[in-house]
Amino acid sequence: MSTTAAQAPVVTGLGVIAPTGLSAEAHWAAVLAGKTAIGRISRFDPSTYPVRLAGEVPSFVTKEQVPSRLIQQTDRWTHLGLAAAEAAINDADVHPAELPEYELAVVTASSSGGTEFGQHEMENLYQHAPDWVGAYQSIAWFYAATTGQVSIRHGLRGPCGVICSEQAGGLDAIGQARRLIRGGSRLVVTGGTDASLCPYGLTAQLSTGRLSTVQDPARAYLPFDSEASGYLPGEGGAMLLVESAEAAEARGAQQIYGRVLGYAAGFDPPPGSERPPSLRRTITAALADAELEPGDVDVVFADAFGVPTEDLAEAEALAAVFGPRGVPVTAPKTLTGRLYGGGAALDVATALLALRDRIVPHTVGPTAPAPGIEIDLVLGEPRRQELHTALVVARGHGGFNAALVLGRAD
Repeated sequence: MSTTAAQAPVVTGLGVIAPTGLSAEAHWAAVLAGKTAIGRISRFDPSTYPVRLAGEVPSFVTKEQVPSRLIQQTDRWTHLGLAAAEAAINDADVHPAELPEYELAVVTASSSGGTEFGQHEMENLYQHAPDWVGAYQSIAWFYAATTGQVSIRHGLRGPCGVICSEQAGGLDAIGQARRLIRGGSRLVVTGGTDASLCPYGLTAQLSTGRLSTVQDPARAYLPFDSEASGYLPGEGGAMLLVESAEAAEARGAQQIYGRVLGYAAGFDPPPGSERPPSLRRTITAALADAELEPGDVDVVFADAFGVPTEDLAEAEALAAVFGPRGVPVTAPKTLTGRLYGGGAALDVATALLALRDRIVPHTVGPTAPAPGIEIDLVLGEPRRQELHTALVVARGHGGFNAALVLGRAD
């Protein structure tokens, strides 16, 4: 192992709360089995909406996961984040009270904030009177609410922040966690969740014009496919516990899922610009940051927008960096939908599990690649192969994009 890799921050805990399962291992089992979690929206009646399918987190009993006083003060997105953060801390066998509190940090990603909480408060305002609006409306909707609540609950008093870069935010949060560790933080709880499956939240998502209106769950979200028609939304995500390698060794960490080797972020030029999209440069910069060549990457976890023009742009970027069909590519998010602030973090958790078990999960749904898609998309069944390095790609509406390079623990 190179000196750079040996000094890279390590991931010692995973907490997954996703449509595919309420733990990292349950999620991973569903991914390997190709078990879709896409179905008709049940949190409200979607019959009057053009999009009626989504990935919902099943069997999440809030009162079993979140202190009762916080249930009334926070949004479902924060409930999912609190549960995922606690799972990551427990998985890492970390006891924050035994560590220097100002060296423990929190950075999360958020895309929409507390939309469901906000919707209910607006209903109170317009159906009743201003005094029906609770005081917690001022904080429950706020993008940093989950970061704050995780910090308070676990006594993590070091640097805290939130990254708002739409669906690229999960990677950007981990990139910021690495910066904090380089600046002296001992460990960082990072990642993201989202929960915008309410009438107000879905209406806001429809404004992009990129959601699939296909009513067949098996054919609605088909990235890189000739029948791609957009993507489906989802809720949930993942939290990770990232530590400095020295801190993990000092406390005798019993498991390391992988290492954060490289990271880069970019932003696309405005529509109509003569400048090319920035994704290729972002991937190249992340590899350079990791001191790796394209040939060192064993698998790519694609962003997989499901929009034909965006799929082609990503495929062209991957082919330009790795060569046509030069590296296995997978997109497990077809099982969950796109989770906005939680999606990229969930992809990172999935990639770390793939590195651990040396297996590339397959992409469920696509069957016939669209013209110009020259990537080795893993289909049909998982592909067993030696894995040392994974690249995770994420893009967000409006031009955000990011790339993260992960290395296996050894």
